[in-house]
Amino acid sequence: QVRLVESGGGLVEAGESLRLSCVASGRAFTNYAMGWYRQIPGKKREFVASIGGSGDFTASRAGSGDRTYYSDALKGRFTIARDDAKNTVFLQMNSLKPEDTAVYYCAAGPVAQAMAIEGYGPSYLGQGTAVNVSS
Repeated sequence: QVRLVESGGGLVEAGESLRLSCVASGRAFTNYAMGWYRQIPGKKREFVASIGGSGDFTASRAGSGDRTYYSDALKGRFTIARDDAKNTVFLQMNSLKPEDTAVYYCAAGPVAQAMAIEGYGPSYLGQGTAVNVSS
């Protein structure tokens, strides 16, 4: 069992930045791919970003060592990173826009690339942290 606890959400103005954190407790954090999803009010949950774990054999892109995946719409503004020593995954969000207002959820699963597939259900999901961007 893996428990995920997000933090770092809040109210910011458009153009500002926020960094979300997610601390995982439980088994073998380093083995899991980690990711972020968000749910905008009135819409379905959507993929934001994911990063491979040591147990994710498909995560490396063509030998580049890049183990990250992003929503095409958010790539360039959002960055995912993990600190395995602290069982923590981060989401750095820059140049925030009002349409980024959502509840952001941390997730864990076996494969980072799979998290980007629409309709995919991660193995574990946190309770979420709310981000509100004012115009």
